[in-house]
Amino acid sequence: MLKSLIEKTFTELELHTVNRGTYAGRWIERSSSDLIESINPATGEVLGAVQRADADAYEMVMAELQRSFDIWRSMPPPARGELVRQLGLALRRKKEALGALVTLEAGKIISEGQGEVQEMIDMCDFSVGLSRQLYGLTIASERPQHRMFEQWHPLGTIGVITSFNFPVAVWAWNAAIAFVCGDPVLWKPSTLTPLTAVAVTRIAAPVLERFDVPGLLGLAVGRGDDIGQQMTDDRRLPLISATGSCAMGRVVGQRVAARLGRSLLELGGNNGAIVTETADLELVIRAVVFAAVGTAGQRCTTLRRLFVHRSIADHLLERLHGVYRQLPIGNPWEPQTLVGPLIRDSAVSRMQEALEAARSEGAEIVYGGEPLTREGFFVRPAIVHTTRDLAIARQETFAPILYVHPFDELDEAIAWHNDVDQGLSSAIFTDRLREAERFLSPTGSDCGIANVNIGTSGAEIGGAFGGEKETGGGREAGSDAWKAYMRRQTCTINYGDELPLAQGVRFDL
Repeated sequence: MLKSLIEKTFTELELHTVNRGTYAGRWIERSSSDLIESINPATGEVLGAVQRADADAYEMVMAELQRSFDIWRSMPPPARGELVRQLGLALRRKKEALGALVTLEAGKIISEGQGEVQEMIDMCDFSVGLSRQLYGLTIASERPQHRMFEQWHPLGTIGVITSFNFPVAVWAWNAAIAFVCGDPVLWKPSTLTPLTAVAVTRIAAPVLERFDVPGLLGLAVGRGDDIGQQMTDDRRLPLISATGSCAMGRVVGQRVAARLGRSLLELGGNNGAIVTETADLELVIRAVVFAAVGTAGQRCTTLRRLFVHRSIADHLLERLHGVYRQLPIGNPWEPQTLVGPLIRDSAVSRMQEALEAARSEGAEIVYGGEPLTREGFFVRPAIVHTTRDLAIARQETFAPILYVHPFDELDEAIAWHNDVDQGLSSAIFTDRLREAERFLSPTGSDCGIANVNIGTSGAEIGGAFGGEKETGGGREAGSDAWKAYMRRQTCTINYGDELPLAQGVRFDL
């Protein structure tokens, strides 16, 4: 089954054993000996390889992107939206194959792989509508016979650095909006998932060619210490949108700030949920399990800390234990599987180190945590019960570990919830209006996302996605996130024959 799935997927997406990893309106040949291998995390076997971009290739890509910007920024936004509409149609035609590739390369289960491509399609649909809504404001002028307003112009080529866990959707969050805003996009994908980036570029290329802007998308597959560093230091990239760890974000943010560029950072999340004594436990179980073990705990929105009212803590822990024992763990392309592999063996090792740290702090691992004795990088999701504030729980471990903390008072739970460096997603489960509103108040959750009676993961594209504190402060996808990809211009027109000055200043000659 696996062999036929790989062959079918590679054929439909025009992938090869060795693929070019540099695109600038055309595919650029590099040294075939300098390759980045793509590994199937469910088997540990090599799927294929991609030629790594070098400094010369990077310059070729940037030159083409700059030429495309000169053309594209003059196109009316609705015309840009038509390109994105056609991109969405192209993705629809390749949804099954591209979703299968996400499953093969990133280890996501089938529904998550397909769902990620659907997110790309939805992002294109959203951006098409946005292309007619890049609104400015009319502002009241204090000077007579003056009109003041603001308008938005294309910013320039946008650098997009994506992570392995959402190898294609995060690109679409950025690229679909950047395109309608008048900006080309340079993409550096994760070296753990290079094939999905090559496949997306192959899908997009014919659409760009039909609009005579083949260089609107650039691809440079390379490591963070070469291509990534070139991007962060490049003044031709006024905005760097980077998704990854907090440690990576600190490096990117500092380097971009050193040249006074803009950063849009989507970094780690150590997400928590509070369960009060009035919560609907059937709803809680479904929401918590998906949020804690979906994508094998490798989402930035994964639920990692669960605060449960002491009166129901033992019962909820017993229920969770029972559900965890029944979770189908296995090959992600098999329909019954709910938990696939971690991305690499190093992720398995980091999970074991975190669990050992929890034990050393006095916590009890009540279920799971062990690696599975089979090919690939599989673990059993873990539940850790603690009555103490674990130091290790204050760190984000990119693996399915759920720390369960009993609490007595809601204010106590909120304080514990907020007492971490990250601030991405959060949730409360309650049937009390006052508790829900307390959680959403200015003194409640300090995260960029706050939910009531739903889990921490599975955000919709209509809302701006992002977090606070060490999560980076960036916002992508919906709402007014488009403003990050444009430059604001305040304009004043004097249609009278006098020259009054603002603030009553007089300067009579």
